[in-house]
Amino acid sequence: MAETNSSNIGFEKQIWDAACVLRGNIDASEYKSVVLGLIFLKYISDRFDAKYQELKEEGAGFEEDKDEYTAENIFFVPENARWEVIASAAHTPEIGTVIDDAMRSIEKENKRLKDILPKNFARSELDKRRLGEVVDLFTNIQMIEHGESKDILWAEPTNTAWPNSRSRRVNWRENFTRPPVWSAHW
Repeated sequence: MAETNSSNIGFEKQIWDAACVLRGNIDASEYKSVVLGLIFLKYISDRFDAKYQELKEEGAGFEEDKDEYTAENIFFVPENARWEVIASAAHTPEIGTVIDDAMRSIEKENKRLKDILPKNFARSELDKRRLGEVVDLFTNIQMIEHGESKDILWAEPTNTAWPNSRSRRVNWRENFTRPPVWSAHW
Protein backbone atom coordinates (compact mmCIF):
# COMPACT_ATOMS: atom_id res chain seq x y z
CA MET A 1 0.00 0.00 0.00
CA ALA A 2 1.39 3.38 -0.96
CA GLU A 3 2.18 5.79 1.83
CA THR A 4 -0.17 8.76 1.75
CA ASN A 5 1.04 10.61 4.81
CA SER A 6 4.58 11.78 4.42
CA SER A 7 6.86 14.39 5.85
CA ASN A 8 8.11 15.08 2.33
CA ILE A 9 5.34 17.39 1.14
CA GLY A 10 7.42 19.01 -1.58
CA PHE A 11 7.67 22.56 -0.31
CA GLU A 12 9.27 22.22 3.11
CA LYS A 13 12.07 24.58 2.12
CA GLN A 14 9.60 27.34 1.26
CA ILE A 15 7.83 26.89 4.61
CA TRP A 16 11.14 27.05 6.42
CA ASP A 17 12.14 30.11 4.37
CA ALA A 18 8.83 31.76 5.30
CA ALA A 19 9.59 31.22 8.98
CA CYS A 20 13.08 32.68 8.46
CA VAL A 21 11.63 35.76 6.75
CA LEU A 22 9.33 36.31 9.73
CA ARG A 23 12.04 35.61 12.34
CA GLY A 24 12.74 38.65 14.45
CA ASN A 25 9.51 40.30 13.39
CA ILE A 26 7.04 38.19 15.35
CA ASP A 27 7.26 35.68 18.16
CA ALA A 28 8.07 32.16 16.99
CA SER A 29 4.78 30.90 18.40
CA GLU A 30 2.95 33.18 15.95
CA TYR A 31 4.66 31.82 12.81
CA LYS A 32 2.08 29.08 12.49
CA SER A 33 -0.82 31.51 12.37
CA VAL A 34 0.72 33.46 9.51
CA VAL A 35 2.25 30.57 7.58
CA LEU A 36 -0.60 28.06 7.95
CA GLY A 37 -3.18 30.72 7.09
CA LEU A 38 -1.32 31.56 3.89
CA ILE A 39 -0.81 27.88 3.03
CA PHE A 40 -4.53 27.28 3.42
CA LEU A 41 -5.40 30.35 1.36
CA LYS A 42 -2.96 29.33 -1.40
CA TYR A 43 -4.14 25.72 -1.41
CA ILE A 44 -7.85 26.49 -1.70
CA SER A 45 -7.10 29.15 -4.30
CA ASP A 46 -5.10 26.63 -6.36
CA ARG A 47 -7.88 24.02 -6.08
CA PHE A 48 -10.47 26.63 -7.01
CA ASP A 49 -8.41 27.87 -9.95
CA ALA A 50 -7.95 24.35 -11.36
CA LYS A 51 -11.73 23.80 -11.32
CA TYR A 52 -12.33 27.33 -12.64
CA GLN A 53 -10.09 26.64 -15.64
CA GLU A 54 -11.85 23.31 -16.24
CA LEU A 55 -15.26 25.01 -16.19
CA LYS A 56 -14.00 27.80 -18.44
CA GLU A 57 -12.80 25.24 -21.01
CA GLU A 58 -16.26 23.61 -20.98
CA GLY A 59 -17.64 26.98 -22.09
CA ALA A 60 -21.03 26.69 -20.37
CA GLY A 61 -20.52 29.83 -18.26
CA PHE A 62 -20.52 28.12 -14.85
CA GLU A 63 -17.13 29.47 -13.71
CA GLU A 64 -18.70 31.59 -10.96
CA ASP A 65 -21.38 29.06 -9.93
CA LYS A 66 -20.63 28.17 -6.31
CA ASP A 67 -22.46 24.84 -6.59
CA GLU A 68 -20.01 23.60 -9.23
CA TYR A 69 -17.22 23.82 -6.64
CA THR A 70 -19.03 22.65 -3.53
CA ALA A 71 -20.27 19.56 -5.39
CA GLU A 72 -16.63 18.46 -5.56
CA ASN A 73 -15.68 19.57 -2.02
CA ILE A 74 -13.81 22.58 -3.33
CA PHE A 75 -14.22 25.80 -1.41
CA PHE A 76 -15.61 28.66 -3.46
CA VAL A 77 -13.07 31.49 -3.53
CA PRO A 78 -14.52 34.95 -4.22
CA GLU A 79 -12.67 37.09 -6.72
CA ASN A 80 -11.08 39.38 -4.09
CA ALA A 81 -9.71 36.33 -2.25
CA ARG A 82 -8.00 34.57 -5.15
CA TRP A 83 -4.27 34.17 -4.91
CA GLU A 84 -3.51 36.38 -7.92
CA VAL A 85 -5.17 39.28 -6.08
CA ILE A 86 -3.16 38.52 -2.93
CA ALA A 87 0.07 38.21 -4.94
CA SER A 88 -0.54 41.49 -6.77
CA ALA A 89 -0.83 43.28 -3.41
CA ALA A 90 2.26 41.61 -1.91
CA HIS A 91 4.44 44.71 -2.13
CA THR A 92 1.91 47.22 -0.88
CA PRO A 93 1.37 48.46 2.67
CA GLU A 94 -2.20 47.11 2.42
CA ILE A 95 -1.18 43.44 2.02
CA GLY A 96 -2.34 42.56 5.54
CA THR A 97 -5.75 44.13 4.98
CA VAL A 98 -6.07 42.42 1.59
CA ILE A 99 -5.41 39.02 3.20
CA ASP A 100 -7.78 39.68 6.11
CA ASP A 101 -10.51 40.76 3.67
CA ALA A 102 -9.87 37.63 1.60
CA MET A 103 -10.31 35.43 4.68
CA ARG A 104 -13.57 37.21 5.56
CA SER A 105 -14.87 36.79 2.01
CA ILE A 106 -14.03 33.09 1.99
CA GLU A 107 -15.82 32.61 5.31
CA LYS A 108 -18.85 34.47 3.99
CA GLU A 109 -19.08 32.25 0.90
CA ASN A 110 -18.31 29.00 2.74
CA LYS A 111 -20.39 28.70 5.88
CA ARG A 112 -18.33 25.72 7.12
CA LEU A 113 -15.41 28.10 7.57
CA LYS A 114 -17.26 30.74 9.57
CA ASP A 115 -15.07 32.10 12.39
CA ILE A 116 -12.29 29.59 11.66
CA LEU A 117 -9.82 31.40 9.40
CA PRO A 118 -7.17 33.75 10.81
CA LYS A 119 -7.82 37.42 10.21
CA ASN A 120 -4.88 39.05 11.92
CA PHE A 121 -2.57 39.85 9.03
CA ALA A 122 -3.19 43.62 9.20
CA ARG A 123 -2.00 43.93 12.80
CA SER A 124 0.67 46.58 13.23
CA GLU A 125 3.34 44.29 14.69
CA LEU A 126 3.42 42.20 11.50
CA ASP A 127 5.89 43.83 9.10
CA LYS A 128 4.06 44.17 5.77
CA ARG A 129 7.27 44.02 3.73
CA ARG A 130 8.11 40.66 5.27
CA LEU A 131 4.53 39.45 4.89
CA GLY A 132 4.78 40.35 1.19
CA GLU A 133 7.99 38.34 0.95
CA VAL A 134 6.22 35.31 2.42
CA VAL A 135 3.42 35.74 -0.13
CA ASP A 136 6.10 35.82 -2.84
CA LEU A 137 7.60 32.56 -1.52
CA PHE A 138 4.25 30.79 -1.85
CA THR A 139 3.22 32.34 -5.17
CA ASN A 140 5.20 29.94 -7.35
CA ILE A 141 4.24 26.81 -5.43
CA GLN A 142 1.41 24.87 -7.00
CA MET A 143 0.06 23.35 -3.80
CA ILE A 144 -2.54 21.31 -5.62
CA GLU A 145 0.36 19.24 -6.99
CA HIS A 146 1.51 18.50 -3.43
CA GLY A 147 -1.78 18.14 -1.61
CA GLU A 148 -3.88 15.69 -3.57
CA SER A 149 -2.56 12.58 -1.84
CA LYS A 150 -0.62 13.94 1.11
CA ASP A 151 -1.55 15.34 4.47
CA ILE A 152 0.30 18.59 3.81
CA LEU A 153 -0.42 20.36 7.06
CA TRP A 154 -0.05 17.52 9.53
CA ALA A 155 2.96 15.65 8.21
CA GLU A 156 5.35 14.91 11.05
CA PRO A 157 8.46 17.04 10.69
CA THR A 158 11.74 15.25 10.14
CA ASN A 159 15.27 16.44 10.62
CA THR A 160 15.66 16.94 6.87
CA ALA A 161 12.39 18.80 6.44
CA TRP A 162 12.73 21.11 9.43
CA PRO A 163 16.29 22.07 10.35
CA ASN A 164 17.10 21.48 14.02
CA SER A 165 13.77 19.75 14.59
CA ARG A 166 15.26 16.66 16.22
CA SER A 167 15.55 18.37 19.60
CA ARG A 168 11.98 19.68 19.43
CA ARG A 169 10.39 16.48 18.15
CA VAL A 170 6.94 15.61 19.44
CA ASN A 171 4.39 13.03 18.54
CA TRP A 172 2.08 15.26 16.49
CA ARG A 173 -0.63 12.63 16.15
CA GLU A 174 -1.01 12.33 19.93
CA ASN A 175 -0.40 15.91 21.03
CA PHE A 176 -2.25 18.00 18.48
CA THR A 177 -5.89 17.95 17.54
CA ARG A 178 -6.65 18.74 13.95
CA PRO A 179 -9.03 21.63 13.44
CA PRO A 180 -12.12 20.21 11.68
CA VAL A 181 -11.65 22.28 8.53
CA TRP A 182 -8.12 21.03 7.93
CA SER A 183 -8.88 17.36 8.40
CA ALA A 184 -12.11 17.43 6.40
CA HIS A 185 -10.75 19.11 3.31
CA TRP A 186 -7.02 18.54 3.13
